Amino acid sequence: MAAGRQRWSTQIVAGSDLTPGVLLLRYRRHSGGEEQMAPTLGATKATAGATSAAVKRRRRLERGHMPRPQSTAFEMSNKNKELMNDIFTNCKLKNGFGPTVQASAAATSPTKRPLSPDHPNPALPITETPSPAMNRMGWALRILLVADNSSCLKDRKVSGKLIRKCAPGTELVDWLVNLSPIVHTRAQAAGMWQALVEEGVLAHVNKEQPFKDKCFLYRFRLDEEGGTAAAGVPQAEDLGAANEHIREGLSALFQRGPDATLRMILRKPSHERTSEELELVFEELVHIAALSHLSTSIKRELSSIFVFEAHAQAGTILFNQGDEGRSWYILLKGSVDVVIHGKGTVATLKTGDDFGKLALINDAPRAATIVLKENNCHLLRVDKEHFNRILRDVEANTLRLQEHGKDVLVLERVAKQRGQHSAFKYTVMSGTPAKMLEHLLETRLGQSVGGMDPFLDDFLLTHIVFMPVVQLVDELANYFHCDAHEDAQTPEDREYIINFKKRVIQFMQKWVMAVRHAAFEEPSVCDFIEDLAAEVEADPDLNEETSIVHNVLTQMARYQEDRNQNAGQKWKLPPNGQPICLFSGNATPSKTVIRPDDDIIFRVYCADHTYCTLRFPMHTTAELIKACAADKLQLNRGPEDLVLVEVKSNGERSVFKDNDVSIPTGLSLNGRLFVSVKDHLDALTQLQEQEGPTEGVDIDLEILSTKELAYHITLFEWDLFWAVHEYELLYHTFGRHHFGKITANLDVFLRRFNEVQYWIVTELVSTPSLSKRVGLVRKFIKLAAYCKEYQNLNAFFAVVMGLSNMAVSRLQQTWEKIPSKFRKIFQEFEALIDPSRNHRAYRVFVGKLQPPLIPFMPLLLKDMTFAHEGNKTSLDGLVNFEKMHMMAQTMRTIRFCRSRSLGLEPPSPKSEGEVRSYISSFRVIDNQRVLTAMSQKVEPTRKL
Repeated sequence: MAAGRQRWSTQIVAGSDLTPGVLLLRYRRHSGGEEQMAPTLGATKATAGATSAAVKRRRRLERGHMPRPQSTAFEMSNKNKELMNDIFTNCKLKNGFGPTVQASAAATSPTKRPLSPDHPNPALPITETPSPAMNRMGWALRILLVADNSSCLKDRKVSGKLIRKCAPGTELVDWLVNLSPIVHTRAQAAGMWQALVEEGVLAHVNKEQPFKDKCFLYRFRLDEEGGTAAAGVPQAEDLGAANEHIREGLSALFQRGPDATLRMILRKPSHERTSEELELVFEELVHIAALSHLSTSIKRELSSIFVFEAHAQAGTILFNQGDEGRSWYILLKGSVDVVIHGKGTVATLKTGDDFGKLALINDAPRAATIVLKENNCHLLRVDKEHFNRILRDVEANTLRLQEHGKDVLVLERVAKQRGQHSAFKYTVMSGTPAKMLEHLLETRLGQSVGGMDPFLDDFLLTHIVFMPVVQLVDELANYFHCDAHEDAQTPEDREYIINFKKRVIQFMQKWVMAVRHAAFEEPSVCDFIEDLAAEVEADPDLNEETSIVHNVLTQMARYQEDRNQNAGQKWKLPPNGQPICLFSGNATPSKTVIRPDDDIIFRVYCADHTYCTLRFPMHTTAELIKACAADKLQLNRGPEDLVLVEVKSNGERSVFKDNDVSIPTGLSLNGRLFVSVKDHLDALTQLQEQEGPTEGVDIDLEILSTKELAYHITLFEWDLFWAVHEYELLYHTFGRHHFGKITANLDVFLRRFNEVQYWIVTELVSTPSLSKRVGLVRKFIKLAAYCKEYQNLNAFFAVVMGLSNMAVSRLQQTWEKIPSKFRKIFQEFEALIDPSRNHRAYRVFVGKLQPPLIPFMPLLLKDMTFAHEGNKTSLDGLVNFEKMHMMAQTMRTIRFCRSRSLGLEPPSPKSEGEVRSYISSFRVIDNQRVLTAMSQKVEPTRKL
C-alpha cells in the first residue's frame, strides 16, 4: 500500500515534559495489516489543600457547631469581635450583596467583601430594597388576591404559630395562570413570582425557600411588616387602580420571569441544580462573549459551578490590588472601575466583560482594585478551586494525536450528561482538514448509530470554510482508490480496503442528505459519483452499497434535470425600487432558486444621473460590472481609478470590493448602483425618486381581509425562505468574495424583512385621517397576531418593529385612541421581540415551536457573526472545529424550520388575486428622515 492511503497505529508518548494526566498519541505508519491501539486516557486529580484552623472554626460556627460558651454572649462577642464581624459580613454576602464604601475612600480606608463567600441563599433578596416598579406590581397583585374571597391568601397556623395572609406556591401559580392569558405555563407563573421574591416583595414565611410550585407558604412584604396598609378589605378605588396596573404592567413582570429563574438557579449549590436547570444555564452561557472561546464541554462544566452575585451599591470594592486571587468574574449587568495604585482608574469594564482570571492562572496577587461603578451590579463568579479543577480536567480529558512531532488532531472526552447517552466517547476540538476527514472515515462511519453523527454533520455543513469541495473530492478519491497500486493483497488487506470503500460511499450518501443540491454544483463531485457507481457495479464485494449509489445517482439526475429546465433564467431589478423579480425562464415561479449563472438586468448610474442598462450573470464580479458600465457611460478612466458604489435613499454610500459578487441583489430597498471615480465619491447624490416610495400596487387596505393578508404574506415568504441554502449563511458571514459564491436568495429574503417593516411605517405616516390611522394600527396588530399564529416569525418581527418605529410611536393622538385590549396585545408582542439578554424571550418562545416555521433571519445571522468574530478559525495551525460546531448549530436551525412542508388552511377568499399582487411589491419609503417628517406633518408635536 505504499502508494495508497497510509494506515496508522497509535503510540503513547510520555515524558517528564508533559502535563500530568495528558497522554500524547502518535500515529505510526504500517505497510501491511492493521495495528491500532485504542486511545488511552490518564487523569490525575489534585487533592484539596489543607484548610486553615481559623477557616474551619469559622465554618463550624456558621453551621452552628459551637462549643458551650464559658462566658456571657456579650463577653464572648467582645472577646471575638473580629471573628464575629467576619461571620456577620459573610452572612450578609450570602444574600447577594456586600458592604458599601465610597469610591473616593477606596484609596485610603477601603472596606471590602470577603474574597470567596459561600453560595448566596436563593430564598433571600438580591436588592436591599425593592424597585418602585416591582413594589407597585406586588401591591397590585396582593390587592387582587385579598379582594378575591375565594383566593388562596389566608391566615394559617404553622407549627402552632399564626401566619397572616400567606398562600402555598401551588395555589399562587394556579391563580396567576388564571389571571391573564399571557401566562401559558406553570413554569412561567413560577418565574414571575420568583421575580418578586428576589426583590423582597414576596418571601417564604421562614426565608428558607426561593419560589417553588409546591406547598411551601409565601406572603407579601406588606403583610410581614403589618400596619394599617396590610389590614382590611381593599377600597374600590384601590381595586380599580390595581386592575389597571395589572393590565398595563403584567407583561413587564412576565418578561422578568425567565431571568429571575436563571438567577435563582445560579444561587443554588451545584448539587441541587437539576439537569433541566443545568441545560438552561448552559444555553445562557453560550451567548456570553467572554466564554465564546471555550469548548462546549467547558461551558457545561461551568453551568454547574457558576455562582450569581448581586451588589446593591456603587462604590463597593470587590477586591483590592495585592489581594490573593480567589475568584474569576463576568459582568452580567452594570460596570466596574479598574483602579491601580498611583494611576487611578485605568479602565471601565461593562456588561459582558470578565476580570480576575489572570491572578488565578498565574497564582499571583491581584494586579488592580475593582470598584463597582453603579448600583445593582450583577456578576457570575467561579472560585479558584473550581477554576483550577476545570483546567486540570480539560487537559486530563484531552487527547493529542501527533505526526512528525506536531499535533494533527485534538480530541476531548465527551462529558456524560445526566439522562443522556452518547455513542461516541470523544469529540473533535481541532485538527488538520485531512486528519479530521481520516478520523471521520475510520471511526465515525460504518457503525450502526441511530441518526446523524453530530461531528459528521458539522463537517459536512462547514467544510467549505477549511476544505474546499475540490480538495475534499481529491481526498475521498485517494481513500477509495487506495488499492490502485497494490500488486498482492492479504485477506486482511482486502477486507480493510473494502471497508474503507464502503465508508467513502456512506460519506457521499450523508453528504447529499446534508447539503442536497449544493453537493452537485461542483463538476468534480458529479464525476466522482459516476466513478463510484462504475466501481460498485464492477466489484461484487460492494453489492450491498449498490442501492446507496443508485439513490445518490437519482438525486443527481433530478438536480441536473431541474437545472436544465430552468437554464436561461433571467431576473430583473426594476428601476423604481421594486424587489427583484423573474423576467423569463420559468413557467412556475413558485420556489424558484436564484442560481449563480442566471442573468440579471439592472441599471448603473454615474454622478450626473445618466445611466446604462446591463445584463450579467449573478456571479459577475464588481470589477467587471464597473469596467463595462464605465465603457458604456464613456467615463474614460482606467478600472483602477473607478469604484462601484451603492447610494442609499438617505445619501449614504457603500463601496463594493472588486471581487464582490451578486451585487444587484445586495442593494437596499431604495438603493441605486453608481460607478464613480475614487476621488469623486462626494459628488454622488441620490436620485430624486429615491426619497419617495417604491412603486407598488395602490389599494385600499381597509377592504382587505387581515387574515387573508397574513396567509398570502406567509406563503410568499415561505417560498423565499425555502430558496435560501444553509451555505449562504456561511458566505454572508465570512464574505462572498472568499468563496466566489452568491448570496442572492438570502439577500432577497433579508430585503423582504425590511420591505414589510417600512411598508407598515409608510402606510401609517401617509394616512392623514386620524380615524383611518387608528384603524390601520389595529389592523397591523391583528396582522402580527396572524403571522405569529402561522409561525411566520420573520414577518411578525417586521410588523411589530414597524409599529415600534420612531415615526409611528410618536403618533400620540393615534395611540391614545387604540383600545386598551389592542395596546395590551402590542405590549406582549414588544416583550417577545425585546432584544435584551440576547433575545431571550424570542428564543424561549421559538424553542417550543414545531416546524414548519419561518424564523427571524437577522437573529440567525447575528448568531453566525457572534461565532465568527468571537472565535479564531485556526488555532496553532489547526482548524478550530468548536467554531465550526457553533456555526453548524445555527445552520441546522434553518434545516429544522423547513423539515416539514407548509400546509396552511386557506381563509375564505375575498379578493385573492388583488391580495397576492399587492403583497408581492409594497409601496415603501425607507428614508427615516423623510418618514419622520411625514409623521410630524400628520401629527405635529404638541406644544407644552
